[in-house]
Amino acid sequence: MPAPHRTVRRSLLVASAALSSLTLTAPAALAAPTPSGSPSAAPPAHMSSLGGARLGQPGAQADLGGGAPVLPKGLTARSWIVADAESGEVLAAQNAHWRLPPASTMKMLFADTVLPKFPKTDRHTVVPADLADIGAGSSMVGIKEGETYSVHDLWLGVFLRSGNDAVHVLSAMNDGVDNTVREMNEHAAELQALDTHVVSPDGYDAPGQVSSAYDLTLFARSGLQKKDFREYCSTVRAKFPGDTEKKKGKEVRGTFEIQNTNRLLSGDFDISVYQGIAGVKNGNTTNAGATFTGVAERDGRVLLVTVMNPAKNEHNEIYKETAKLFDWGFAAAGKAHPVGELVAPRSAAGSTAKPGSGASPGEAGGTADKGSARAAGSTGGGGQGMALAIAGGALALLAAAAFLVNRRWPLPDLVRRRPRP
Repeated sequence: MPAPHRTVRRSLLVASAALSSLTLTAPAALAAPTPSGSPSAAPPAHMSSLGGARLGQPGAQADLGGGAPVLPKGLTARSWIVADAESGEVLAAQNAHWRLPPASTMKMLFADTVLPKFPKTDRHTVVPADLADIGAGSSMVGIKEGETYSVHDLWLGVFLRSGNDAVHVLSAMNDGVDNTVREMNEHAAELQALDTHVVSPDGYDAPGQVSSAYDLTLFARSGLQKKDFREYCSTVRAKFPGDTEKKKGKEVRGTFEIQNTNRLLSGDFDISVYQGIAGVKNGNTTNAGATFTGVAERDGRVLLVTVMNPAKNEHNEIYKETAKLFDWGFAAAGKAHPVGELVAPRSAAGSTAKPGSGASPGEAGGTADKGSARAAGSTGGGGQGMALAIAGGALALLAAAAFLVNRRWPLPDLVRRRPRP
C-alpha cells in the first residue's frame, strides 16, 4: 500500500477510537488479585472491551490475513499485546485487559506523570524522609541521605536500575507519595487506562495495585512522546553519583556505573540485544512475576509489545517471549488484520468514559459518552489531543474529531544514536 494511503488509513483507525462508544466490563471482583495478593490462575470471564470487543475476550486473539505467520509457539505469559505504536492498531493480544500486578512497569506511568514537572538540571539534597517507607527487598540505585542529585541523575536511576529510592525522592519533590499516587491515578484515567489502580508509585507489590497489558502499552505510548522519556528508557549505561569523600583536604564526589536491566537493550549471556530496540521498562516482583513493555523499530515500523508474567520459569524468559512477539509483529504487519486499537486519551477523544457506578479508582465499568464525541466532532476541537507532537511531527484535529498522526516517528534515529553495549 502506498505510504500516503497507509497514513490516511491509519489516521482513520486512530479516529475511530475517538468516535466509538466503548462498553467497559471488568468488575474488580473478577479481575483483581486474590486476597493473598497473587492473581487468579485463569483470566476472568468478563474483561474490559475498551479498544475493541475481542480485547475483552479471554485467550489469544488474532486475525491472520493472507501470508501472515501463525502466532509464536511456546508463549507462556498470562497476558500480552502487540501493537503498532504509530497507528494504535492492536495486531494480536492475549487477555489484554486482565488486571494483574504490574511490578516496576508501573514506573512508566510514574515517569509520564512526573517527568514534565522538573527540569533535568534541578538539584535536590536527600533528607531521611525522602527515603521513608520503601518496600523491603526493593530494587535500589544507591541514593544516600545528605547527598545532592540532579533530576537527570534521579531519572537515570529510575529507568536503568528501576530504583525505588529514586522514585521516592522524586515523589518527595512532587509533594509526597500520596500526592504522586493521586496524580498517577488521575493521569491513568485521562489516558483511559481504566484497568489500572495505583497504590505505590514504584510498582512495589501492594494490595489492590493492578494494571493490564493494554494499559501498560498506553503508558509507554504516551511516555514515548516525551524526548526525555525516550532518552532515559533507551540509555544502556551511565555514570551515577556516589559518595562524597575528603581527599587531600578536598571534597570529591565519586561515581559508579549503572546498566539498564532491560536485557533486550543491554543483552545478557543467554540473550542478544534485540535489533531496533529502544526501551521501555521491565519489572519483577513476587506477586507480579516478570513484566515488560518494549518498543522497537524495523524498516520504518514501530511496534510496542507488553508481556506479563510468563509461567515458564527460565532465565530471561520475559525477554525471550517478548522477542518472539516482536519478530511475529514485524513479520505480520500489513498482513494480520487488527483485533483492536489503542484508544486516545479522554481529552483527545472528547470522551467522558469513566469507571462505573460504585467502582473504585481504576476499575473498568460504564460507557463512553456518545454525546461528548459528537460534540467534539461538530466543533472540530475535541480537547487537547494526545501529546503526539514529537521531533518535528504533529498531531492535528480534523473534522469529526479525526486525528492525523505524522509518520515521522523519532525512534529510528534514536536507535541509530543509541550507544551499543
